[in-house]
Amino acid sequence: MTYTYNFPETTNGLDDIITGMATEIPSLPPSLLLFVFFTVFLGGTIAQKKRSGFSDVPMWSTMASISTLLITLAFTLKTGFIDLPILSVVVSITIASGLWLFLDKGRLEN
Repeated sequence: MTYTYNFPETTNGLDDIITGMATEIPSLPPSLLLFVFFTVFLGGTIAQKKRSGFSDVPMWSTMASISTLLITLAFTLKTGFIDLPILSVVVSITIASGLWLFLDKGRLEN
């Protein structure tokens, strides 16, 4: 019987299963990282807007970027899950959002 999806090797542990999924579905790692970024970003901005009436978008962008960077760095421990271009994009977005946070004028500043 031919399958449209090749099942990963399960005898060597969870690392090989995740790497096998990443090789069979190449869009899985970037999609997972985008999900984490937008969950933190949108969840934080919406919750802060409800609580205080305004949302600090540069701060939540930096928080989401750092969260995504930490997950990306954890994914680099096993070869074959995250590629170098994805890591470089995540690092550059983290640096850009950090610069945006530190160079942005706050709501209460003149």
